[in-house]
Amino acid sequence: MGLYAIQLECLLAVMGIVALLSDAFHPSADKRRFGLLLAGLVLAVFVYSFALFPIQKTFFHGMYRLDAFALFFKRLFLLVTALVLVAGAEFSERFESGKAEFYALVLLAATGMLLIASVNDFVLMFVSLELVTITFYVLTCFLRRQLPSLEAGTKYLILGALSSGFTVYGIAYIFGTTGTTNFDVLAATLKNGAPGKAFTLGMLLVMTGLGFKIASVPFQFWAPDVYQGAPTPVTAFLAVGSKTAGFVLLLRVLLVGLLPVSALWTTLVLVLAAATLLYGNLGAIPQRNIKRLLGYSSIGHAGYMLMGVAALNALGAQAVLFYLGQYAFTVLCAFLAIIAVTNVTKTDEIVGFAGLGRRSPLLGVSLFLAMMSLAGVPPLSGFFGKFQLFAAVIERAQTDGHYYVLAGIGAAAVVVSLYFYLNIARAIYLEEPADATPIPVSVPMRVALWVCLAAMIGLGLFPRPLVEATIQAANIFSLR
Repeated sequence: MGLYAIQLECLLAVMGIVALLSDAFHPSADKRRFGLLLAGLVLAVFVYSFALFPIQKTFFHGMYRLDAFALFFKRLFLLVTALVLVAGAEFSERFESGKAEFYALVLLAATGMLLIASVNDFVLMFVSLELVTITFYVLTCFLRRQLPSLEAGTKYLILGALSSGFTVYGIAYIFGTTGTTNFDVLAATLKNGAPGKAFTLGMLLVMTGLGFKIASVPFQFWAPDVYQGAPTPVTAFLAVGSKTAGFVLLLRVLLVGLLPVSALWTTLVLVLAAATLLYGNLGAIPQRNIKRLLGYSSIGHAGYMLMGVAALNALGAQAVLFYLGQYAFTVLCAFLAIIAVTNVTKTDEIVGFAGLGRRSPLLGVSLFLAMMSLAGVPPLSGFFGKFQLFAAVIERAQTDGHYYVLAGIGAAAVVVSLYFYLNIARAIYLEEPADATPIPVSVPMRVALWVCLAAMIGLGLFPRPLVEATIQAANIFSLR
């Protein structure tokens, strides 16, 4: 039964090993087609995942769960990985070497993300988190001869190692004061109250490590530099996969293991949400590099999702899950368009997107709608996602007036974000291009863009299927 539970992870790990060994047997093979083949295989695993069913009991001495929450995020990670592999295949011509290794690292990072979806113990949390983080250390500096990529990799390595240290120390304090690392046992232990100050310190250290993964204030400084310097497919994977993995762990830790002592951290999360919203959206205003702008934007969106976590109610948990689902398609749509454009223009500056609507109507509308969805403009999916988060905060404000302040800050952040997202829209449709040559879009890229566009528009107009999936997934939390 344990093998049944981890079969998706096993399939991805095998694919990653095969990709790693492919150069030894076929060094001259067409690595672009190989990347597209891997994307198709991951998509097949995604389809197969719907044949699996949630199981209530735990596996591997209580460390691993295959509940509805885990399956929800495993499927999301698989779909994201398939789209990132398509993006990597389109970007692969800019890699001097190691294209098969790139695909292998993406698949191994995805394996870690699937494990994260099922984490039920601090030990497995740390191992799976490090599997994801270590692969990203290599991926961020994959453009070895370009200084920005090396700088991004170095910064991510130093700060990532520091955050891992905080996490380990936090786990040690929690284990030392409670005698367990299992979330279920920890929750049962904490029903009698927190053991003391050492436990609180450990909890704060663990939250510090997770705060780095989701790029929340005050652990956000790495995000703009790394987003700008890393290869664009890696930036997309960081913005979607790594951030989603961080929130999965945050929800598992805070709403399962630490739920009985929630009063110790709700105020802290509320303050962090407000600060993250302000920093991310205000910091994006002066940016002229689109990847750096999206780095600050991702900080702001972490703030929106922290609103749902801080609400500490069932609607808040469901809202975070819905927001992560729609956010994945929106951000990937933006980065797929950026890859197609920068393959031709060789620049990430916003001026390079001038007149994109005329040079490629598909890329223009894709990037425009992605920006509008990130801004929360109806009827796109980003609007409904924000609506749910604000509804959860307002519901909590009925019992705690401080949440009205958080809702007000969130509303102000939405207004501010319209400014820098509309700057990109202006470049796409109102500015004259320096070169009016049409930008070609390959068939795989067109398919990926249409999938993302269909999800952005469809989840905005017909959100019910995803809402029902999030309700089922969030039922594992004992929230009202």
